[in-house]
Amino acid sequence: MEKSSHKVVLTDQRKFSAIMKYMGILAVVIFAFAYLKVNVFEALLAFPGFFHFFLTNFLPANFSQLPTYVPLIVETILFAVVGTYFSAILAFVFGLLMSEQTNPFRWVRIAVRMFISFLRNIPVLVWASLLVYIFGIGNMVGLLALIIATLGFLARSYADSIDEIAGSKLEALRASGASYWQILFHGLIPEFIPSWINWTLFSFEINIRASSILGMVGAGGIGIMIQTNIRLFKYHEALSLIIILVLMVLATEFVVNRLRRFVR
Repeated sequence: MEKSSHKVVLTDQRKFSAIMKYMGILAVVIFAFAYLKVNVFEALLAFPGFFHFFLTNFLPANFSQLPTYVPLIVETILFAVVGTYFSAILAFVFGLLMSEQTNPFRWVRIAVRMFISFLRNIPVLVWASLLVYIFGIGNMVGLLALIIATLGFLARSYADSIDEIAGSKLEALRASGASYWQILFHGLIPEFIPSWINWTLFSFEINIRASSILGMVGAGGIGIMIQTNIRLFKYHEALSLIIILVLMVLATEFVVNRLRRFVR
């Protein structure tokens, strides 16, 4: 009887604790709405006006300029390809410097992690805006912004994946007298390749979207044409580009998922 009553008390305490957590989250959300002065009901009432504006100004989509968009579409995809490729190479080097498994120098690891955190915590649009002042409007801005932002994300992801690799496997090679490079190429890299592929493909998906957004700040690609059409009130042409962008993203996700299955 005492055991059963003790279990009931524990269950009640867990339920009470869970309720208090949910109430705390709800209180934070309500406070956020109040602080931001967001009126949910006004937003809901505004939806009919938005749909009316969309239906009367954007539809139907105008694909008559599609041949002129093809180079911009290719440009956007190539941004993601080149940005992801160079980031993946650089991020692997930084990942090795950040990991305890491959870098015994603590202060070097800390310094590199601080540098990567700096890169990672600045949004890609901020990087693009800063680089515009250096290189002007053009493809170089978009490419460098993508590489910098992706490098910060991938280096952290690679380092965490390297740290998760069982130390005992690397220790066995060290105990057998293997050199640093033998441990790297025969112990670490074979174990790391699946994580490398998954993180790199995931970054490529993100970069397809980011490439289009970068275009809106003058970095080239399909985004700059979307921004131009909206500013010139050419909504029908803008909608056609938005549809193309959505199809690009969906196609990228499909191809990346097939690649993951193929690799597995």
